[in-house]
Amino acid sequence: MIIALAQFSPAPDRHANLESIRRYALQAVSDGAEMVVFPEYSSFFTGELDQHMRDAAEPLDGPFCSGVAALAEELGVAIIAGMLRGSGHSDRSPTNTLIAVGADGELLCTYDKIHLYDSFNARESDVIAAGSSDQHPVFSFGAFTIGLQTCFDLRFPEASRRLVDCGADVLVVPAQWVPGPRKIEHWKTLLEARAIENTCFVLGADQSSPWGVGHSLALAPDGTVIAEADSEPTLIKARLSMERLERVRRTNPSVLLRRYREQPALASGDTGEASIPDHSRGRQDRITAAPPDPHGRSD
Repeated sequence: MIIALAQFSPAPDRHANLESIRRYALQAVSDGAEMVVFPEYSSFFTGELDQHMRDAAEPLDGPFCSGVAALAEELGVAIIAGMLRGSGHSDRSPTNTLIAVGADGELLCTYDKIHLYDSFNARESDVIAAGSSDQHPVFSFGAFTIGLQTCFDLRFPEASRRLVDCGADVLVVPAQWVPGPRKIEHWKTLLEARAIENTCFVLGADQSSPWGVGHSLALAPDGTVIAEADSEPTLIKARLSMERLERVRRTNPSVLLRRYREQPALASGDTGEASIPDHSRGRQDRITAAPPDPHGRSD
């Protein structure tokens, strides 16, 4: 399976962004891709976290999501993209939402960003509402199960592990990774760590310069770089194979061998304990088993 990652800088113009998405999706299809991933805030961005983001928010049946769905159906390619999702209530902040649309134009999955970017002197939570910690944004796509997370979520390894516990073997991470000292190193190192520790494919699609560091990255389950961009607008593609995933997990069944499980901390908007479906022994057990102990021990 080929998945393409489109790296571009969204504008404060929904129609212009949809045209950019169309252009990259056409290129991805011509390259044989079955899915194309776009960055965080693909629907609207000015480089600032301000009131304009609230004004640009729209529902899932609004023009941006509808435009992406129509394009996916027209071209016969699945699309993942970030958008500002409004609730329809002017007194509520929008969410930073990922949409995954199938090649038939149907919505496969949505994810509202949980970990907001209140770091490095920024305050995303001033204008964006955090998603509930009780989300399980995973969906089947071909032979794979894809899990969604957004940008700053990458700094919390529990978030990725929870998706793997839900069966994900491909982590897709759209981002607007803000430039700054060592931020490229942070981005690449964290993506690589998530691939290695979870023995899964990791696909990070960042905004290009000037709003993001770029360097969109596709990684194999052992951390090997499949494809990498520079900081400029571009499209990269990665070929994923179940055989490669299975081979890595046979060699390194670390997810099966762990002795701890994580529980999500309750966000301010949550009202009760979040439930976690533990499927970690499902997908992983089907793919691999721990190698026999050479000394004959069974504990």
